[in-house]
Amino acid sequence: MEFSELIRTDRAQAELRRGPEAAPLRGTLCVTGHHLLLSPGPQSTPDLWLLLLRSVDSIEKRVAGDSGTITLRCKDLRVLQLDIEGAEATLDIARSVEALSSLESVITSFPFFYRPKGLRLGDAWHFHPPERYYKRVARETNAWRLSEVNEDFSLCPSYPRAVIVPRAVDDDALSRSARFRQGGRFPVLSYHHAPSGTVLLRASQPLSGPQKRRCVEDEELLRAVLAGARPGARGIIVDTRSSHAAKQARMTGGGTEAKAVYPGWKRLHRPLERGRPLQESFVCLVEACGDKEQSMDRWLSRLQGCRWLAHVKEALSTACLAAQGMEREGACILVHGAEGMDSTLLVTSLAQLILDPLSRTMTGFQELVEREWIQAGHPFQLRCAHSAFSHARPKHEAPTFLLFLDCVWQLGRQFPLSLEFGEGLLLALFEHAYASPFGTFLCNSEKERCLCEVRTRTHSLWSGLNQPKEQRKLWNPLYVLNPLAIWPSVEPQSLRLWQGLFLRWTRPPEPAEEAWEKVWQIVTESQKTEGSQPTVSA
Repeated sequence: MEFSELIRTDRAQAELRRGPEAAPLRGTLCVTGHHLLLSPGPQSTPDLWLLLLRSVDSIEKRVAGDSGTITLRCKDLRVLQLDIEGAEATLDIARSVEALSSLESVITSFPFFYRPKGLRLGDAWHFHPPERYYKRVARETNAWRLSEVNEDFSLCPSYPRAVIVPRAVDDDALSRSARFRQGGRFPVLSYHHAPSGTVLLRASQPLSGPQKRRCVEDEELLRAVLAGARPGARGIIVDTRSSHAAKQARMTGGGTEAKAVYPGWKRLHRPLERGRPLQESFVCLVEACGDKEQSMDRWLSRLQGCRWLAHVKEALSTACLAAQGMEREGACILVHGAEGMDSTLLVTSLAQLILDPLSRTMTGFQELVEREWIQAGHPFQLRCAHSAFSHARPKHEAPTFLLFLDCVWQLGRQFPLSLEFGEGLLLALFEHAYASPFGTFLCNSEKERCLCEVRTRTHSLWSGLNQPKEQRKLWNPLYVLNPLAIWPSVEPQSLRLWQGLFLRWTRPPEPAEEAWEKVWQIVTESQKTEGSQPTVSA
């Protein structure tokens, strides 16, 4: 279907209201296959207002007399109002936006048409391959190897082509282990903690079922993990489900690792919410943040009732448990829930940020997101299909990645000198995960991205973010390398609402934001005085 078939009216006169802090903008509103554009008149500002249609989460229309109003609620939590001349034009534009913003085809999305100046196709897609992290592991230990057993994605459609596995386990054993794990997600290396000689693994649940089935190769794989670690190492399985949920899963074919056949491993249940309850918590929080008429008591009650900060606390607590097991107890950690594509990745990525100074650099954090979320098979297209405003009943949506970003923001607030990147990078990742001109967050897995030729036909987000002009918005000017682990406090008084995201469009800039800009000016002037250019470590 051609885009033109979905555009009922391609232009109309309109006035755009962007919120209390921005002046209304009046001009000609145009609809294209991927954007809404508003071109001001010759007497107005020359700036062209542009909105990517994939950013629209919900649309409301109201007609009165010879005019109408369209309210666009966006995935980045903006609320925009368009006052349009002509009732028929209002309805036609609303229908066009509804149709174009809900197209499901990947290859007709805007990243396949986006060609920014200064960037070339293929740039930055090679920045963070699995081989890059393996080279680091290989310098630290000889107990692991890079396997291409999943080269054609037939073993596990949600894993990348290459995975890091114990050297003592051959590919045939990996294949049998994959058949014993939900979705084929057999245990693979997530992180090697060189100071303690221990490792962090991720997987999905074993398919033991009510008959308590076994897989000798899966058992051998976890034995090999302990054998390749420091002498006397033991293992801890962090199950992100409750014990009750794990028992229920066993009745439907899933299950847990039986202690008797996995010697040296013990299991801990640390339930983390996911799926619809997490999405509903997100929606509830956004609704509360958008209500400007409520009393203080009502606001505090709603903030507590949505339980978003409780989810932040539980995620950070579980990540600390995994990190402490490695650094302080010398234990190898395996994290899994059911599918291993949501809360599992949340825990493994946060644990690495706590322990690994390199993951807290700009390059290291980008590599972490690429390796532990994108390549690890978090289904972004399903989870981020809608944000907090959609009227559609949630199916697969869940803000797990946003929860991760919120936890990282909490770490940055508690340790303001330890992260090389600032809030600007976290906000950019949130926006691009839900709607982006780049191809990095497209599809649900590496297999799908290969089928759609994403790497050869779209630009990488990392190439855009790493442009020199983006430095001031994304980097932390106060960063100082901290070689130690950073242990966050999860006490109620230590966790804060991420105002920079959830109240971003409903309040004026805070003095803290003005102070941050002043810090940048001071740092820049200081570096100029010393005769050097502003630099940041890689």
